[in-house]
Amino acid sequence: MIHPHTYIHPNANLATNVKVDPFSVIHQNVEIGEGTWIGSNVTIMEGAKIGKNCRIFPGAVIAAIPQDLKYEGESNNGLKLVIIQRSGNFVTINRGSKERWTTKVGSNCLIMAYSPYCSRLYCGR
Repeated sequence: MIHPHTYIHPNANLATNVKVDPFSVIHQNVEIGEGTWIGSNVTIMEGAKIGKNCRIFPGAVIAAIPQDLKYEGESNNGLKLVIIQRSGNFVTINRGSKERWTTKVGSNCLIMAYSPYCSRLYCGR
């Protein structure tokens, strides 16, 4: 179920049973797997890939540009994969600042509230 006060770009790919709460924004070229719940006020930026049965809590920002002084406007190639089991409220997961510097969160991870996960991160399996 997708709440009517949610914006989903026409080029985003969501599985049929994804639930998206109000006021969330999902940009183009995003993939979200089946059974995933996206809380309210979540922003998922271009290029994010979110796996099955994930829970992304309110206020999270996924795949935004990195908070890295080396970032020079590269495309979103730096975020290869994000598979989150559970993220806390207001979590930030940034993409990598260079194409070879990826950010990857594996399965069965719990990311606590207000945690910033910057570029070049590998977490989980």
